[in-house]
Amino acid sequence: MIDLDAAAFEALVIEELDLLPDDMIDGLDNVVFVVEDRPEDGSLDLLGLYDGLALTERDRYGMGDLPDRIIVYREPHLHVVESLDDLRDEIHTTLVHEIAHFYGIDDERLHELGWA
Repeated sequence: MIDLDAAAFEALVIEELDLLPDDMIDGLDNVVFVVEDRPEDGSLDLLGLYDGLALTERDRYGMGDLPDRIIVYREPHLHVVESLDDLRDEIHTTLVHEIAHFYGIDDERLHELGWA
């Protein structure tokens, strides 16, 4: 486990977002990225969460809809890594995983693709 304050962790998340391929990011519509300390249940088991409606499930979506959220949890990430490099890798994996859910790619398919 490593220790990193909220501002430094958020800066790492932003850096990792900037490193993602444009074609992965460009399709995101009405999505915000949020960093929180822990999931609502207080557990350390969940690294990230896509809170929204996947593109494949949208039949009506438009003006006035609240943005979907991709949440990255700081404390669970810090709990599972032993170095800053491990943390960067884990944040990257979490971002790809949650963005995939936005596109409608489920966990089973993520495992088939080697993304989870």
